[in-house]
This record gives sequence, structure tokens and C-alpha cells, in this order.
Amino acid sequence: MPVPEPFHECNGQFTIDLPGARAAFTTRRGGVSGGAYASLNLGFATADDPGHQQANRARLAELVGAPPAGWMYQVHGDRVDVLEDHAALVERPEIDGRATRLTGVALGALGADCLTVAVAGGGAVAIAHAGWRGLAAGVLGRTVDRVRALADDGAEIHAAIGPGAGPCCYEVGPEVHAVFADRPQARDGDNLDLSAIATALLDEAGADAVHAIGLCTMCHPELFFSHRRDRGITGRQAGLAWLT
Repeated sequence: MPVPEPFHECNGQFTIDLPGARAAFTTRRGGVSGGAYASLNLGFATADDPGHQQANRARLAELVGAPPAGWMYQVHGDRVDVLEDHAALVERPEIDGRATRLTGVALGALGADCLTVAVAGGGAVAIAHAGWRGLAAGVLGRTVDRVRALADDGAEIHAAIGPGAGPCCYEVGPEVHAVFADRPQARDGDNLDLSAIATALLDEAGADAVHAIGLCTMCHPELFFSHRRDRGITGRQAGLAWLT
């Protein structure tokens, strides 16, 4: 499937170069899982065979060139931590964003309708998990702030927004629309545009450039897992970001 520049397809996945860094957004292609989890299921908490999930995560180096990944236990909040030691990679802290200046490690976030967002610049990189709750809580602003605090003075900060439930498909109730009442441009009838909200929040946080891939996880079953479309029986794709 064609993707907008500056995104590129790589072994069935999507990548983008950011200042001093690279981000990758995986699809369901290229793994070993079967059934509802076919084939590149990267999730930890699914009913897929754990060995298949491990094998899929091991394939990320081959598929997108990512170094060993550090994952999070995502809780739909606004906490963004800094990874300061490679030894901490074995932990999965309860956070929704992670930043680092370490080389040789990819930061990873999982999604199956929620957005994954990479931020980089000035020798620092971060990844965030952002569904509507995380967007409302301010996780993206905190992620940009973490990168800016770690980055070299005066560096440009760029962001890349991966696939997620799109405005074509993502219907929400009045209680969710009320949370984003100050962003009427993100509403289309009963549907909500998470990527448009994320773009606005990143701009407001001071990102110098924001790139959105604009692919909907719900209406591309051949490409993406979708929790809502598949009624919870599905895998997880990932957003990854690392320094180059």
C-alpha cells in the first residue's frame, strides 16, 4: 500500500527517518503466528502462543533493522519515563511513553487501534502510546517535553504518528466527544479523528515537524490488527523508535 512521504515501506512494514533517529510502524505481515493473530503479533497479553510472540519480536531486527527493544506495560495514562540504563530493558514499567539518549536500543509501544507516536531530535528519541485517554491526559506533550529536556540545545524536534483507528471508522459516544469539545475539527458526525488531535497536540507542544501516516487500523484487516474491529480477539502491532 502506498504511504505518504517521508514514510517508506520496508519488508512489509513502514519506516521513517527522523533527526538522528528512525521509527518503524509494524503491520501484521512477516510473522509466525496464526489464526486471529496472523502473523506478526507482537503483543504480550494476547491468547497467542507465547513462543510465537517471542519469535515475532525477534524478527524486528531483520524486518526493520531495529536493535533490541524495550517495551512498556501501557495503562492509557500520561506517564513518560527516561531509559537511562540498558539493564532496564528487561523491565516493562507501567508507563505510556519512554525517552532515551541511549544508542543500541529501540523503544517500543504496542497498539491495535491506539496511536503509537515517535518523537526525536538532538540526540534523543521517544515513543508514546496514545489512545483517546492518553491524548486527553497529555501524554504527547509530556513526550515532547522529555525529548526536549534530553536533546542538545536548539535542536529541532520531529514527530511521526503511526496507524490507528481513523476518522472513517472510529465512532465514539458523547462522553468522549465532550472531552475534545475544544477540537471540533477532529469530529466528523459521531466519529473522531485521533491523528488530527495528536497532530494538534504535538504542534502545541512545540514539535517542529509532524508527519502522520494516515492509515486506519480498522478498515485494513489485511494490514493491521484492530481491537474494535475484531472484538478484542486480535494481535498487536508496534511503533518503534531508536537513534541511528
